Amino acid sequence: MPRIRLVDLLRSESCPGKVFVQGWVRTKRDAKGFSFLEINDGSCLANLQVIADAILPEYSSAVLPARTGASVEVMGELVASQGKGQRWELRAEKVVLTGSAPEDYPLQKKGHSLEFLRSIAHLRPRTNLFGAVFRIRSRMAYAIHRFFQERGFVYVHTPIITASDCEGAGEMFRVVTMEREKVRTGKEEFFGKPTYLTVSGQLEGETFACALSDIYTFGPTFRAENSNTSRHAAEFWMIEPEMAFCDLEGDMALAEELVKALVADALDFCAADLVFCNQFVDKELIQRLKFVRERSFQRISYTEAVALLLASGKSFEYPVENGVALQAEHERYLTEEHFQCPVTVYNYPKGIKPFYMRRNDDGATVAAMDLLVPGIGEIIGGSQREERLDVLEANLREQGLDLDAYRWYLDLRRYGTVPHAGFGLGFERLLMFVTGVGNIRDVIPFPRTPGVAAF
Repeated sequence: MPRIRLVDLLRSESCPGKVFVQGWVRTKRDAKGFSFLEINDGSCLANLQVIADAILPEYSSAVLPARTGASVEVMGELVASQGKGQRWELRAEKVVLTGSAPEDYPLQKKGHSLEFLRSIAHLRPRTNLFGAVFRIRSRMAYAIHRFFQERGFVYVHTPIITASDCEGAGEMFRVVTMEREKVRTGKEEFFGKPTYLTVSGQLEGETFACALSDIYTFGPTFRAENSNTSRHAAEFWMIEPEMAFCDLEGDMALAEELVKALVADALDFCAADLVFCNQFVDKELIQRLKFVRERSFQRISYTEAVALLLASGKSFEYPVENGVALQAEHERYLTEEHFQCPVTVYNYPKGIKPFYMRRNDDGATVAAMDLLVPGIGEIIGGSQREERLDVLEANLREQGLDLDAYRWYLDLRRYGTVPHAGFGLGFERLLMFVTGVGNIRDVIPFPRTPGVAAF
């Protein structure tokens, strides 16, 4: 008999009769003459109650030893449940203990701190919270691919190892072999020159946009930033679309459309997991997501945003000043207090943005945009790219970057240059927004942060 997943079983309107299920014991209660087992296979939040009668031949060898954390296989008759909060229960006819768990199994039925659960990241997906978070993560990854594929975008795999610094910030991990002495003396590099883990697939993505028009990348990126905040990780995932023949207006429109589509998908297909997050993580989560889905986004220039912040009368930890990057507290004020909706801020000062962003006619700002959402702040950052060869070369020189290292990137402006634009969506930032979880470490299966690379 083939296994049936609990998510399919528990949503079934009609009783399928005999079924075969597999999963892990969440709790067990022994009574006189029978036992109750709550099992879960990870396919959904809800457990299935199994009633195992003491007359089963394997009762003493399989049912009684099945503690919390053990894995079991159960075949039996699915019947309407007499208890509240569940449609079906399973009356076992055969139980197999496939993997036992000792009494000191770490995930007993009690509250556990998020810090403790990070220390057992190999087991935390078995908890209700992390089961919900990672099912939502899976669905959001699917929804991202569907969004771009339905719009004719080509999925491009950009390299993880690069010799170019996209952001010009230098916060990069050097790639070396174990033969450190050869690398230290400069006599031998594996790739013939210094290479790094990528902070972005954008530059390589632009080469394909200038051939295939609309493309997107979706993969891991790395930043050697010694920051231990709840919003930063050394390894994270990015979605980076690039569109040829596109300006800043088109870039902002696509970014806003993407966020709305992903929020709508989560509400439609992750309902049970979102209800759990709403109950135990953020009691305003679903209300906020529905608000984002249904309302138009606000757009303001950087200059207007600074003026609003200065006029707010708020005392910020980081003072607001023209020409200085907005901090998370500024972004959250705009989205949560002033506008009470997502906000796209555009036309930033050129001095706080990377070399590749298109310089506006005023000479002081660039065609950049950040999409800010309540609870997080910046979730998307993008720009129209500088397509003019002479201006791009001047930008590189101004920021002290080697033109030879970007020769291939400059060629895109030499041969058939076109206006083009794109943005980066931090996948984990999106997940924090959709789940209400406040720490990036808790939406990544195995977080990599300064001093931490366990598992």
